[in-house]
Amino acid sequence: MPRITPPLPPRLQRTLDGLGQKLQLARLRRLYTAELVAERAGISRATLSRAEHGDPAVALGTYARILLALNLDGDLEGIARDDELGRKLQDLALTTPKRVRSRTPKVQEP
Repeated sequence: MPRITPPLPPRLQRTLDGLGQKLQLARLRRLYTAELVAERAGISRATLSRAEHGDPAVALGTYARILLALNLDGDLEGIARDDELGRKLQDLALTTPKRVRSRTPKVQEP
């Protein structure tokens, strides 16, 4: 039975489509055939085609292998590099320390 992938939100699908187009353009700029990139990535030609068309069922590891085959694997470092929302949420959760009372005993006057 084939695996069914739930539909993606349109914005995410556009992002995957754009990634696939960028991979295809990078391959064409290098004058690499699809067969050569697929072989270097250790995937089938059909899987490469699916990745270049933004198929959401293609695994992230497959995209990483394609980037490596195109010598673009350094681009993976940029994924989620600057988590602005996460840092803002973390900063909101940080509390300022409350003032600590002095521990010196009070002297009672006679």
